[in-house]
Amino acid sequence: MIKKTVANVREACEGIADGMTFMLGGFGLCGIPENIIAELVRRNIQNVTCISNNAGVDDFGLGLLLKKHQIKKMISSYVGENAEFERQMLSGEMEVELVPQGTLAQRCEAARSGIPAFFTPAGYGTEVAKGKETREFHGKMYVMEKAFEADFSFVKAWKGDEAGNLIFKGTARNFNPAMCGAGKITVAEVEELVPAGELDPNHIHIPGIFIQRIFQGENYEKRIEQRTVRKTN
Repeated sequence: MIKKTVANVREACEGIADGMTFMLGGFGLCGIPENIIAELVRRNIQNVTCISNNAGVDDFGLGLLLKKHQIKKMISSYVGENAEFERQMLSGEMEVELVPQGTLAQRCEAARSGIPAFFTPAGYGTEVAKGKETREFHGKMYVMEKAFEADFSFVKAWKGDEAGNLIFKGTARNFNPAMCGAGKITVAEVEELVPAGELDPNHIHIPGIFIQRIFQGENYEKRIEQRTVRKTN
């Protein structure tokens, strides 16, 4: 069986360069590839395009790249809780493409499946459809959306094995599965890395064929984006 393991995050990120397009899994701060983001900050990669549901918060997640002005363009579904994201977008410092959340997920899935484009009703008649081909199917109008083209997909899983098979935990199973195999190279960081054959095949969410590199991450913070507590009686 082919082993996909690499020693650490530095080896996992070999080949990244300025101007590339990256997919990054996660939703807000849930299930984000923390170690890889920290490595991108350390390497000071510039002028990158990031495809992610949103950009985390100001001092964590993709917000760390925004803070250092490493991101040239964000493709995401909303601004989220990131004031710096909002500021750079409104000031014109960074190009932003806002995509309906379901469309964002499907453009990742299409890239993984080798489908160049698809039609969706989401966004028809709005700014989302501006400049795009539209077509009628069964009396309803649809917008053509193209699959993403990314150099790297960076994902985070709970557990993985040496062959690249992945298991996600809870709501961290968000955009991560859709991005596996959607980039030219998919890198997975996991909380626990086990020998091949140790995972129950019935519990595997993503087979290793979609993964090129896998490593065990460390020092996960797992921050809460918005803490909500119940009032005491």
